[in-house]
Amino acid sequence: MAEIQSSAPAGRGTKPRRKKMSTRIDMTPMVDLAFLLLTFFILTASFNKPTVMELAMPDGKGPQTPVSEKGALTLILGKSGQVHYFFGLNTEAEPATLHTTTFGSDGLRQVLLQRQRQQPAPTVLIKSVQDAKYRDLVDALDEMTITDQQKYALVNLSAADKKLLEKNSL
Repeated sequence: MAEIQSSAPAGRGTKPRRKKMSTRIDMTPMVDLAFLLLTFFILTASFNKPTVMELAMPDGKGPQTPVSEKGALTLILGKSGQVHYFFGLNTEAEPATLHTTTFGSDGLRQVLLQRQRQQPAPTVLIKSVQDAKYRDLVDALDEMTITDQQKYALVNLSAADKKLLEKNSL
Protein backbone atom coordinates (compact mmCIF):
# COMPACT_ATOMS: atom_id res chain seq x y z
CA MET A 1 0.00 0.00 0.00
CA ALA A 2 1.08 3.59 0.42
CA GLU A 3 3.26 4.83 3.21
CA ILE A 4 3.63 8.34 4.48
CA GLN A 5 6.89 9.27 6.12
CA SER A 6 7.12 12.44 8.06
CA SER A 7 10.28 14.30 8.76
CA ALA A 8 10.43 17.48 10.74
CA PRO A 9 13.34 19.79 10.19
CA ALA A 10 15.37 20.92 13.15
CA GLY A 11 13.69 23.89 14.79
CA ARG A 12 15.16 27.21 13.86
CA GLY A 13 13.31 30.05 15.23
CA THR A 14 10.03 30.37 16.98
CA LYS A 15 7.66 30.14 14.12
CA PRO A 16 6.12 26.67 13.83
CA ARG A 17 6.81 25.09 10.48
CA ARG A 18 4.73 22.70 8.58
CA LYS A 19 5.97 19.13 8.53
CA LYS A 20 7.23 17.94 5.14
CA MET A 21 5.69 14.66 4.23
CA SER A 22 7.03 12.28 1.59
CA THR A 23 4.96 9.48 0.06
CA ARG A 24 6.09 6.11 -1.16
CA ILE A 25 3.65 4.08 -3.27
CA ASP A 26 4.01 0.32 -3.30
CA MET A 27 3.66 -0.80 -6.99
CA THR A 28 3.42 -4.53 -6.28
CA PRO A 29 -0.40 -4.83 -6.43
CA MET A 30 -0.54 -2.88 -9.69
CA VAL A 31 2.10 -5.11 -11.30
CA ASP A 32 0.24 -8.21 -10.07
CA LEU A 33 -2.97 -6.92 -11.60
CA ALA A 34 -1.25 -6.13 -14.92
CA PHE A 35 0.17 -9.65 -15.16
CA LEU A 36 -3.17 -11.20 -14.25
CA LEU A 37 -4.92 -9.20 -16.99
CA LEU A 38 -2.19 -10.03 -19.49
CA THR A 39 -2.45 -13.74 -18.66
CA PHE A 40 -6.25 -13.62 -18.91
CA PHE A 41 -6.24 -11.98 -22.35
CA ILE A 42 -3.58 -14.31 -23.73
CA LEU A 43 -5.38 -17.43 -22.54
CA THR A 44 -8.82 -16.33 -23.76
CA ALA A 45 -7.70 -15.03 -27.16
CA SER A 46 -8.55 -17.08 -30.20
CA PHE A 47 -5.96 -17.22 -32.93
CA ASN A 48 -6.81 -17.09 -36.62
CA LYS A 49 -6.76 -20.48 -38.21
CA PRO A 50 -5.30 -20.56 -41.71
CA THR A 51 -7.86 -21.13 -44.41
CA VAL A 52 -7.00 -24.11 -46.52
CA MET A 53 -8.41 -25.05 -49.87
CA GLU A 54 -9.13 -28.76 -50.02
CA LEU A 55 -8.10 -30.24 -53.33
CA ALA A 56 -8.10 -33.97 -53.99
CA MET A 57 -5.57 -34.88 -56.65
CA PRO A 58 -5.66 -38.30 -58.30
CA ASP A 59 -2.58 -40.47 -58.13
CA GLY A 60 -2.57 -41.04 -61.91
CA LYS A 61 -2.72 -44.83 -61.67
CA GLY A 62 -6.40 -45.17 -62.49
CA PRO A 63 -8.10 -45.08 -65.87
CA GLN A 64 -8.51 -41.76 -67.66
CA THR A 65 -11.98 -40.24 -67.52
CA PRO A 66 -13.31 -39.27 -70.94
CA VAL A 67 -14.63 -35.72 -71.34
CA SER A 68 -17.44 -35.05 -73.78
CA GLU A 69 -16.96 -32.35 -76.37
CA LYS A 70 -20.40 -30.93 -75.63
CA GLY A 71 -20.00 -30.57 -71.87
CA ALA A 72 -16.47 -29.16 -71.70
CA LEU A 73 -15.30 -25.65 -70.93
CA THR A 74 -11.55 -25.10 -71.22
CA LEU A 75 -9.84 -22.29 -69.30
CA ILE A 76 -6.29 -21.28 -70.16
CA LEU A 77 -4.64 -19.10 -67.51
CA GLY A 78 -2.49 -16.58 -69.35
CA LYS A 79 0.05 -14.04 -68.29
CA SER A 80 -0.89 -10.75 -66.57
CA GLY A 81 -4.12 -12.09 -65.08
CA GLN A 82 -5.89 -12.97 -68.30
CA VAL A 83 -8.14 -15.99 -68.70
CA HIS A 84 -8.62 -17.40 -72.19
CA TYR A 85 -11.51 -19.79 -72.60
CA PHE A 86 -13.36 -21.77 -75.21
CA PHE A 87 -16.27 -24.17 -75.18
CA GLY A 88 -15.57 -27.79 -76.03
CA LEU A 89 -12.22 -29.40 -76.73
CA ASN A 90 -9.51 -27.99 -78.97
CA THR A 91 -8.03 -30.20 -81.65
CA GLU A 92 -5.72 -29.34 -84.50
CA ALA A 93 -8.31 -30.59 -86.99
CA GLU A 94 -11.04 -28.41 -85.47
CA PRO A 95 -9.59 -25.32 -83.72
CA ALA A 96 -11.78 -23.64 -81.11
CA THR A 97 -12.83 -20.01 -80.94
CA LEU A 98 -10.85 -18.33 -78.18
CA HIS A 99 -12.34 -15.66 -75.88
CA THR A 100 -10.55 -13.62 -73.21
CA THR A 101 -11.74 -12.36 -69.82
CA THR A 102 -10.37 -11.50 -66.38
CA PHE A 103 -10.77 -12.85 -62.85
CA GLY A 104 -13.23 -10.12 -61.84
CA SER A 105 -16.74 -10.90 -60.69
CA ASP A 106 -18.04 -9.80 -64.09
CA GLY A 107 -15.45 -11.90 -65.92
CA LEU A 108 -14.71 -15.56 -65.24
CA ARG A 109 -17.52 -15.97 -62.71
CA GLN A 110 -20.13 -14.87 -65.24
CA VAL A 111 -18.69 -17.21 -67.89
CA LEU A 112 -18.90 -20.15 -65.48
CA LEU A 113 -22.44 -19.32 -64.37
CA GLN A 114 -23.59 -18.85 -67.97
CA ARG A 115 -22.10 -22.23 -68.92
CA GLN A 116 -23.84 -23.88 -65.97
CA ARG A 117 -27.18 -22.49 -67.16
CA GLN A 118 -26.60 -23.74 -70.72
CA GLN A 119 -25.09 -27.11 -69.84
CA PRO A 120 -25.90 -28.60 -66.44
CA ALA A 121 -22.85 -30.14 -64.73
CA PRO A 122 -20.18 -29.01 -67.20
CA THR A 123 -16.60 -30.27 -66.98
CA VAL A 124 -14.12 -27.40 -66.62
CA LEU A 125 -10.57 -28.06 -67.79
CA ILE A 126 -8.03 -25.66 -66.28
CA LYS A 127 -4.79 -25.24 -68.18
CA SER A 128 -1.95 -22.85 -67.54
CA VAL A 129 0.75 -21.26 -69.69
CA GLN A 130 4.32 -21.03 -68.46
CA ASP A 131 4.04 -17.28 -67.65
CA ALA A 132 0.91 -17.61 -65.48
CA LYS A 133 1.20 -16.88 -61.78
CA TYR A 134 0.32 -19.30 -59.02
CA ARG A 135 -2.14 -16.72 -57.71
CA ASP A 136 -4.11 -17.06 -60.97
CA LEU A 137 -4.50 -20.79 -60.40
CA VAL A 138 -5.72 -20.20 -56.84
CA ASP A 139 -8.18 -17.57 -58.11
CA ALA A 140 -9.48 -20.00 -60.75
CA LEU A 141 -9.96 -22.72 -58.11
CA ASP A 142 -11.73 -20.19 -55.88
CA GLU A 143 -14.11 -19.40 -58.73
CA MET A 144 -14.84 -23.12 -59.08
CA THR A 145 -15.86 -23.19 -55.41
CA ILE A 146 -17.86 -19.96 -55.58
CA THR A 147 -19.85 -21.05 -58.65
CA ASP A 148 -20.28 -24.57 -57.24
CA GLN A 149 -18.67 -26.42 -60.14
CA GLN A 150 -18.89 -30.16 -59.54
CA LYS A 151 -16.35 -31.33 -62.13
CA TYR A 152 -13.11 -29.59 -62.86
CA ALA A 153 -9.59 -30.77 -63.57
CA LEU A 154 -6.09 -29.37 -63.85
CA VAL A 155 -4.78 -30.42 -67.25
CA ASN A 156 -1.52 -29.88 -69.12
CA LEU A 157 -1.48 -27.47 -72.06
CA SER A 158 -1.57 -29.37 -75.37
CA ALA A 159 0.23 -28.49 -78.60
CA ALA A 160 -3.10 -27.53 -80.21
CA ASP A 161 -3.77 -25.11 -77.35
CA LYS A 162 -0.33 -23.52 -77.76
CA LYS A 163 -0.97 -23.02 -81.48
CA LEU A 164 -4.37 -21.49 -80.72
CA LEU A 165 -2.79 -19.03 -78.29
CA GLU A 166 -0.04 -18.10 -80.76
CA LYS A 167 -2.59 -17.58 -83.54
CA ASN A 168 -4.74 -15.28 -81.38
CA SER A 169 -1.86 -13.27 -79.92
CA LEU A 170 -1.25 -11.47 -83.23
